[in-house]
Amino acid sequence: LERFILHFGMVPARYTNPAWALSQGLSPMNLFPFLSSIFLHGGWMHFLGNMWSLWLFGDNVEDRVGHFRFLVFYLLCGLLAGVTHFIFNPTSRMPTIGASGAIAGVMGAYFIMFPTARVITLVPIFFLPYFVEIPAVVFFFFWFLSQLYGGMFSLLLPQGIGGIAWWAHIGGFIFGIVLVPFFRKRRRAYRPYYLDEMYYKRFIL
Repeated sequence: LERFILHFGMVPARYTNPAWALSQGLSPMNLFPFLSSIFLHGGWMHFLGNMWSLWLFGDNVEDRVGHFRFLVFYLLCGLLAGVTHFIFNPTSRMPTIGASGAIAGVMGAYFIMFPTARVITLVPIFFLPYFVEIPAVVFFFFWFLSQLYGGMFSLLLPQGIGGIAWWAHIGGFIFGIVLVPFFRKRRRAYRPYYLDEMYYKRFIL
């Protein structure tokens, strides 16, 4: 399994250190892992967590852009998230796997498309869980700040340390914001926008 992850996960050092890559049986010219890594996960919790987030935000975005466009958008965000991770971790020998970067792109699209939506999120206060309804823009603002903090802190550590691809999340989210206007359908006869706030309420843990 480890060899499989090494071959199909996105390993930055594979492209910046060809000698090491060849010693591991990896081709420095093979770019397929930028795509295949999106579909690999580190365990059931990793997979289910990502699918939960994709379900929360993805169906609404897909409704607005269409099935095929959503698929292309999702994969493109995943690829660009991988490129962002590569840029900030060029010497890392740790395989990067998971759909988090692609899903971050979907979250960026949701941020742009449904600015008046509200989410119910779990906020721990003095170790007690509280459910609070907040605007989606507020949720995404603090989520992005947390990713940026993690990403900046990761730059102070030796590459390959840590288990979260912060910059993939950041890159995916930003590219999602930038790209989604090119994927939107022309305005059609769907619900008036003021109803979106009620219909697109979401529950976030």
